[in-house]
Amino acid sequence: MRLLEFYNKVDNSVGVAKILFNFLSNKYPSKKIRDIAKTSSGGTPNRSISAYYGGNIPWIKSGELNDGLIIKSEETITEDALKNSSAKIYPKGTLVLALYGATVGKTGILGFESASNQAVCAVYPEKGISKEYLFWFFRQKRFEYIQQSFGGAQPNISQDVVKNTDIPIPPVEIQESVQKLLFHIEKTKQFMDVKEYSTVLPQLKEFMLVKEGSDSVKSFYAENFDIINNLQKTILSEAIQGKLVPQDPKDEPASELLKKIKKEKDKLIKEGKIKKQKPLTPISEDEIPYELPEGWEWTRLGDLCERIHYGYTASAVHNNSGIKLLRITDIQNGKVDWMEVPSCQIKDSEVDKYLLNENDILIARTGGTIGKTYLVKNLNAKSIFASYLIRAVPLNKVNPEYIKNFFGSALYWEQLFEKSMGTGQPNVNGVALSNLKFPLPPLAEQTRIVEKVDKLMVYCTELEKQIREGQKNSEMLMESVLKEKFKK
Repeated sequence: MRLLEFYNKVDNSVGVAKILFNFLSNKYPSKKIRDIAKTSSGGTPNRSISAYYGGNIPWIKSGELNDGLIIKSEETITEDALKNSSAKIYPKGTLVLALYGATVGKTGILGFESASNQAVCAVYPEKGISKEYLFWFFRQKRFEYIQQSFGGAQPNISQDVVKNTDIPIPPVEIQESVQKLLFHIEKTKQFMDVKEYSTVLPQLKEFMLVKEGSDSVKSFYAENFDIINNLQKTILSEAIQGKLVPQDPKDEPASELLKKIKKEKDKLIKEGKIKKQKPLTPISEDEIPYELPEGWEWTRLGDLCERIHYGYTASAVHNNSGIKLLRITDIQNGKVDWMEVPSCQIKDSEVDKYLLNENDILIARTGGTIGKTYLVKNLNAKSIFASYLIRAVPLNKVNPEYIKNFFGSALYWEQLFEKSMGTGQPNVNGVALSNLKFPLPPLAEQTRIVEKVDKLMVYCTELEKQIREGQKNSEMLMESVLKEKFKK
């Protein structure tokens, strides 16, 4: 994690704390944490013994540390669990520090008596050391702990790392003024006049200005990316409403195109290349979302495809030989790095059913990527597709790139989410996709639309590239400024 990334996530008061503790380190003697506090960690009762859980003893884990007052625990344990594990009770008001996981280095103060697992370190300061002063010291130290925690299966630091940390020890009244100032800044986002820090006050105020500037720049670029994203969506929505290119009355109307599509499909059925499907319900007047231009027709997606079906269930084999298995995770930013796609084992009799071809369209059918699509282009490997993908095979009489544009439109996403709602994990099936309402223009206009969309998307990509370059330069500058502010 970079310095800027960390300070973009935390409250401004943490940056102020960092500067203050650097100042105190140069003014007062330092000691090791082990010399001014006792530490202890907890334990996890045997998970296989259900009687150990659900008791009346709160039991916290590192993920529950919130850099503030902890007011509840996600789990509880029993007295037997306490007796038969290294878990122990911490008093109310105990300062705790996360040793493992995504929250490594985070702090908390217990608002109740509680036990913990081994990933939580309790810290008991000796007389003359303010608990709140230690709380803020650990908060501003977290970035360094994160840097130290990399290397294992999960981020972690040990009690020894904590014990061997140097901390400046000013008089108690200074400790109290430090924690009072920092809690005030966290709560009000403003300074209060503390005469002890008049020397460093300009640096503190300068940091606040830098952080506010960083937040403004971050917001500026986020807004610009949103504008680009919305522009792309608008282009695609305009495209499938017939508003992107002018209509040509000389074009063969979509009604005639649908007749040709039906003939093509009947021919494939007769030749045994595809199975006969149950006719899809015609689109009623009540279903029509908006009026189409002259020459366009409403139809169902399934009427424009040879078939829409699920992929093959198989395990990936990372040996780069044999038939490849394209998965959702292999599709990134509308592209596939075929060298990274794994292989799989599949019966010869099954290959033809799942073998990918140019202009196939793949749709993610479940999870966080639901609805994500990929138009197969420049296929340079013999590959099938995995079971969490659905393939739509467009008929020859339809432009597959126009269909792909439809998959980026608001109309598509509205229908998809409507059909994927329900209990459990969102998912969409082949029947639902087949029944999507689809605005079909004449074939010649499909081509013109695709060409226009491609040109406009090139402009969007170039704008996004320029914004990302500006963002990168801005972040490098902010990173440099932060390093300068935090040096001792």
